[in-house]
Amino acid sequence: MKRAIWTIVLLLVLNLLLVACAPAAAQTADEEYIYVSCMGNLEFFNAHKYGWKWAGEALGIKTDYVGPAEYDMTAMLAAFDAAIARKPAGIAIFAVEPVLEPTINEAVAAGIPVVTILGDLPNSDRLAFVGSNQFDLGYVGGKNIAEALEGKGKVAILSIPGVQMFDDREEGFRAAFTEYPGIEVVGVGDTKADTVTAIKVATDMLTRNPDLDAFVGTDSTGGIGAAKTVEEAGLIGKVLTVSMDRNSDVLETIVDGTLTGTVAQDDAAMAFWALLTLYHYNHNQAPLTTDNEASGARTGPTVINTYVNYIDKTNVDYFLKANEIYAKH
Repeated sequence: MKRAIWTIVLLLVLNLLLVACAPAAAQTADEEYIYVSCMGNLEFFNAHKYGWKWAGEALGIKTDYVGPAEYDMTAMLAAFDAAIARKPAGIAIFAVEPVLEPTINEAVAAGIPVVTILGDLPNSDRLAFVGSNQFDLGYVGGKNIAEALEGKGKVAILSIPGVQMFDDREEGFRAAFTEYPGIEVVGVGDTKADTVTAIKVATDMLTRNPDLDAFVGTDSTGGIGAAKTVEEAGLIGKVLTVSMDRNSDVLETIVDGTLTGTVAQDDAAMAFWALLTLYHYNHNQAPLTTDNEASGARTGPTVINTYVNYIDKTNVDYFLKANEIYAKH
């Protein structure tokens, strides 16, 4: 008899919970969150598209990914304006240029929380930044190449000087090298984010430093440029090379032994945590005050740094197979 009574009580409680949750579930199912980006034609962003969609499915909410296929700030701003007009529940923005700041502020003023991803614009009214710590990317690459060199050797850096993101990565490389007194940085070459230029610059640096032991690149352009230079010079295995990012051309160059390794950002997870940050801001804010909105109080993270991973021959196949999955979605 007691068991029957408790069974009835339990069913009543479950029914009440379902009734209470039904309106909230229906409400969130109608919400839309938009990721605004550019250069969507690059394989690099496949993981972001996949992670954003996957996160939406996990949370039971609508998601969309918009923006130009190329690096076009005018088109990106137009896509951003169109996204705001849709009055979404939140926006993630690839904060690649300061020109985006006024539109971020406009979205926030309209009641749309904005999270920056990959790049940050901390002087804007964005809610939070989700992405890699740029210094850490360089540091992880520097530690791995230094260990591969057994703590000694001459290293050339291929970068895009003057761009903060890449300057921070260079600083990370240099910080790692200071831990190995036998490592010497012989110079920094400006690739201008162009593979042909990167090959020319790397070739010039190798000519000036015939005893060079390694190249490191602060982006995939530098890495691929270094790898091709080493290959053409017949120095594969003698001059080591470390790149950035996990696009398939980089990974395949690790498979064939030309590149020693590459540093990968936590791409799909970035998109997931960006959406999670927006969603929880809307629905699960901790009660910092009796009324956070009325009091103007803000709660939650302002910076979420995702993991940095190093890829070499021991794990490259896992990343390549993931790239195949991302490309299908």
